[in-house]
Amino acid sequence: MITLEVNSRQREEFIDISAQVRQAIRNAGVNRGIACLHVPHTTAAVTINENADPDVLHDLLLGLERLAPRDAGYRHAEGNSDAHIKSSLLGVDQTLLVENGEPVLGTWQGIYFCEFDGPRRRRLHIRILEK
Repeated sequence: MITLEVNSRQREEFIDISAQVRQAIRNAGVNRGIACLHVPHTTAAVTINENADPDVLHDLLLGLERLAPRDAGYRHAEGNSDAHIKSSLLGVDQTLLVENGEPVLGTWQGIYFCEFDGPRRRRLHIRILEK
């Protein structure tokens, strides 16, 4: 298992980790298989989405805020219930196909670590399985 450290700088942000995931796959020497990504945090997530227009990431955060506003009368004493909801909505796992030593992504796709309760030092685990 490979563990990446991700340092967020804001309470909510999408951090492009595509290059780090690509490098982890190359370092593993796997030509063909799958890469399983896992975020071991309850207020963060991992997603694959457009990496060409930064307005898409802005709009995703805006949409998530509308679905789970920060101050909505939640009971959880830590004051971060919205972050737990957003993490559950996007999910803590992604599976990537690996072909020719590279993750199989669409032209406009990038891999994003999703922070919803930062800034924090976070981790992303990667397990690469060879076919």
